[in-house]
Amino acid sequence: MEAARRLRTVVEVAMRSLAPLSDEQAASAPRPGKWSPKQVIGHLIDSASNNHQRFVRARFQEDLVFPGYDQDAWVDAQGYADSPWSELLALWSGFNLHLARVMESTPLETLETPRGQHNLDQIGWEEVPRSRPVTLEFFMRDYVGHLEHHLAPLVPDLR
Repeated sequence: MEAARRLRTVVEVAMRSLAPLSDEQAASAPRPGKWSPKQVIGHLIDSASNNHQRFVRARFQEDLVFPGYDQDAWVDAQGYADSPWSELLALWSGFNLHLARVMESTPLETLETPRGQHNLDQIGWEEVPRSRPVTLEFFMRDYVGHLEHHLAPLVPDLR
């Protein structure tokens, strides 16, 4: 599956750029009001956590309707800004490699079945009108696009 292959590549490329950063470098926000690399990776851990459940649940339900979450509140509540950089990277990379396995193990029919009911207009990175059916495969590609979007400023090779 293309989304899983892309996800594995993104993790590999990102880890080469991110692992050498010191805790101090990873804690530094580019400017006031913007997330530090630690907070960006924390947000991407939250995204992986939420989307893991969504991808698995989608195997057993007819729709793609899932709860959202307040990304800023989650990042603050979990103290990513003060977490050890190496631990954040290990959790982020491991979780995403697991998500790649989840994607690869999803039956083709489940991936390709159009879902008339969804709330990707609220929870997707690329907003999709509720009137347009979407597939789980589209939703998985959307997840990888969101990941690349957040990593691009931190990882030159992803631009």
